Amino acid sequence: MDPSKQETNQKKVTKIKAKKETEEFLFVVYNTMTQQKEVFKPKIPGKVGMYVCGVTSYDFSHLGHARAAVAFDVLYRYLQHLGYEVTYVRNFTDVDDKIIRRANETGEDPLRLSDRYCKEYTVDMADLQCLSPTHEPRVSDHIEQIKDMITQIINKDFGYVVDGDVFFSVDKFPYYGKLSGQKLENNRAGERVAVDSRKRNPSDFALWKAAKPGEPSWDSPWGHGRPGWHIECSAMSAHYLSFKFDIHGGGLDLIFPHHENEIAQSCAACQESDVSYWMHNGHVTNNNEKMSKSLGNFFTIRQTLKDCQDALSQLQEESPKDGKPARTTPAAQECISKLHSEFQTKMSDDLSTSVILTGAFLEALTLVNKLLTMLKKKQQKQQRLLVIQSIKEVEKEVKKVLDVLGLQPPYSHAEVLLQLKEKALTRAGLVEDDVVRLINERAEMRRNKDFLKSDQIRDDLEAKGIGLMDEGTETIWRPCVRLINERAEMRRNKDFLKSDQIRDDLEAKGIGLMDEGTETIWRPCVPVQQEPEALPSGGKVPAETAKEKSASLVSS
Repeated sequence: MDPSKQETNQKKVTKIKAKKETEEFLFVVYNTMTQQKEVFKPKIPGKVGMYVCGVTSYDFSHLGHARAAVAFDVLYRYLQHLGYEVTYVRNFTDVDDKIIRRANETGEDPLRLSDRYCKEYTVDMADLQCLSPTHEPRVSDHIEQIKDMITQIINKDFGYVVDGDVFFSVDKFPYYGKLSGQKLENNRAGERVAVDSRKRNPSDFALWKAAKPGEPSWDSPWGHGRPGWHIECSAMSAHYLSFKFDIHGGGLDLIFPHHENEIAQSCAACQESDVSYWMHNGHVTNNNEKMSKSLGNFFTIRQTLKDCQDALSQLQEESPKDGKPARTTPAAQECISKLHSEFQTKMSDDLSTSVILTGAFLEALTLVNKLLTMLKKKQQKQQRLLVIQSIKEVEKEVKKVLDVLGLQPPYSHAEVLLQLKEKALTRAGLVEDDVVRLINERAEMRRNKDFLKSDQIRDDLEAKGIGLMDEGTETIWRPCVRLINERAEMRRNKDFLKSDQIRDDLEAKGIGLMDEGTETIWRPCVPVQQEPEALPSGGKVPAETAKEKSASLVSS
């Protein structure tokens, strides 16, 4: 048979199987709007429209962004696995107050700065093996759609204009708070929702902001300006998916006010606006032990598959070529059936991915290793063929699971480590030769028993995310985040004096720490010159001075 036709037929068979599985296993998802699990039923049979709020591109992406991207990538893959045709939209916020502030700090054009970080995010997503969404719209490319929606909102008396700014009147929307359960008085004034006495209600939020010097702006019926934060997602989701679609997703922190405001805007612009399922991913917790276990499992999978592929490639000639269905051992048959059933059961229950790589999956890896061991022993030809086919079939089922989870490893362990090292060097502002030179200098100091200076080199590199490991007479390096983890532990223990000291020491070396919720990220900053200062009488620094110094550290 023609290989291309064979591949097409195989895809048809896979779709038919997926359709049967969809009927057998009802896919259940947690809907934030109803606060309960619901059977997933798309508005159009066989098709799914999904919009996920993306990143504000003013810096490198951190683990919180990765968590959201991976969570919805798994959902995207699983929906495709079930046979749905999915239109997946994930936006870039490339016009925003944070971007403008960062651009002013660095002296860059705001749109160029955000474009650079959009590209960096795309690279990071590829490294995480996240599939590209169907559409990745940017705010700056959809100004016309945003202005059109604002016009609709004003025409229906939900918006009002003040000095070139346009605000949404929350009092006009009686269902405000239905997603989050929040009351109007709890709206976080000042968090991207400016405190402004011109508002009719303090909770009213900006749809359009009048232009200010040095900010990107566009012409509009209300004068030059730029969009507010919330309106972009309402406009872009409607543009790509219409006002009625299946899934709107994002992080838990977006439920209020962002998604609440989206609902108000969209319903104001179009009364028939309707999203069937609001889905939100949790936050990342910085638990070293848990994360290292996850990595250990991941590379165990990778190594097992590598061993499997190496063994099968050497035994290619021994594989049957008569086209008959593959025969496997009873243990392999039971293993495949159990893995398939457990995978479908767990995934169909609101994507219970946390337990997928345990149970039947680990049993499958264990069986593959046992079968590989059996191949090393002398056996009759038929028994040997049976073992080879069993390995192939179990491996195939394991790869199906990994593929849906986005864990099918395209790179070797060494290639992944190389990528991580390149990222660490970029963030530290170093090249490999710099690290090698410092390692050699440190080795010379150790030989001369100058341990104070050698330890200083190690600590300086560690502070920049470069960890040195002495193995015998050789020193190698790996990416690390030791000081950030130590500081987090101190903060949990309320030892703020020491945790602040770590922050200040790092800032003095050009490493700025930024606490975002429960997570801390770092970026290069201008080193703070810590020179002795004359203290006023009493030896205390006035509160105003302390605040000014703190502000200068953050802005540097």
